[in-house]
Amino acid sequence: MKERRRQSTGRYAGKSATERHAERRQRFLDAALQLFGAAPGYRATTVAALCEAAGLSTRQFYEEFRTLEDVLAALHLQVNDWAEAAVLEALGRTEGRPLADRYGFVFRAYAASIAVDPRRIRMTFTEIVGVSPRMDEQRLARRARWIDLMCAEAAAAALRGEAADRDYRIAAAAFIGSVNGLLHDWAAGWVDATLDEVVEELVRLLLALLRPAD
Repeated sequence: MKERRRQSTGRYAGKSATERHAERRQRFLDAALQLFGAAPGYRATTVAALCEAAGLSTRQFYEEFRTLEDVLAALHLQVNDWAEAAVLEALGRTEGRPLADRYGFVFRAYAASIAVDPRRIRMTFTEIVGVSPRMDEQRLARRARWIDLMCAEAAAAALRGEAADRDYRIAAAAFIGSVNGLLHDWAAGWVDATLDEVVEELVRLLLALLRPAD
C-alpha cells in the first residue's frame, strides 16, 4: 500500500495549502461521482482513470487518499451529507405545520437531493454494497443515523399528540429500508411512477406508521 506524501504548507497562486488541498480533494470526488456513479462504476475504475478524469496526477491522488476505496467512502458520506442537510433544512422550515404537509415537504427535499441525480442514487444504494466489511459498516452506520432522526421526529410528534407514543426503532428501520428499495427501483426504471407519486406513497406509509390508532 502506498503511503500518502507529505503536503506543501506554503501559499501558491494566492491560495493556502489547505485551500489547495480541499480543491484537489473535491476535484477527485467530482470525478469519482461520474466514474463510480455513472460509468464504468467503482469496481471498473482505476487510480489512473480517476486522475485523468480529475485532471490531476497520481502523485496528487496519493497526497489526498491512500486507495480508491477511500474515495468511495468519502463520496458516499458526501452524498449522504447533502441529503441530510436538505432534510434538516426542510424540517426547520416546516416546524409547526400539520404532519402530512411537513413530511411531504421533507421527502421532496430528500428526493431533490438524492433522486434528482441518478449518480447519487447509485452511490447511495448500489456501488457501496458488498465492496468490503468497512464499506458495509459505513453504509449501515449512515442508515442508523437516518433511523435515529426518524425516531427523534416520531417522539416529537408523539409529544404533540400527532403520533402514537411507542418505540419506533423497528418501524423506522423497516421504513428506511422501504425508502431505499423504492428509490433504487424507481431510478432503475422498475417502478412505473413519477417521482412525485413515489414521494406521496412514502408520505402515506410514514403517516400510517405514526398516526395513533384512533
